[in-house]
Amino acid sequence: MMRRAVVALSTVILTLMLSAPMVFALQQPPGGQTEFLPMKEVPPTETIPAAPLLIAGYSIIWLAAIFYLWTIWRRLNKVETEMHALARKTPR
Repeated sequence: MMRRAVVALSTVILTLMLSAPMVFALQQPPGGQTEFLPMKEVPPTETIPAAPLLIAGYSIIWLAAIFYLWTIWRRLNKVETEMHALARKTPR
């Protein structure tokens, strides 16, 4: 009895999962522009200049790279200091 219910439920779920993409594929896309419109006839949209965004993006990336290299340099100096201290402590 329980096995039949599980099989029936899994069959229904599997059928729904397999048929869902077909339902979405059959739907018509929303109506769009049907003809070419010259730029003079298109209403203006909000625009911002790209240069400030480009400069800000590159400056953030460069600052992050410089900070990362600085932290590596500090850690490397710390390791070198510890290696020199260890070399002084060990007998030759």
